[in-house]
Amino acid sequence: MNCPVCGGKATGKVGIDQYYCWDCCVEFRMNKEGVDIFEVAEDGSLVAFDPHNTALY
Repeated sequence: MNCPVCGGKATGKVGIDQYYCWDCCVEFRMNKEGVDIFEVAEDGSLVAFDPHNTALY
């Protein structure tokens, strides 16, 4: 499974159809409409991914 954000292969399954990328530190979930991408906040909560956040690159 490649990361939809960075294309990295360092991903792991963390739930049902839910994955984490160790390269860019995002969580993503596969669904019928496509992929939902989340950033992991400092407190561990998930925040909707902002593609304009350059801190991930």
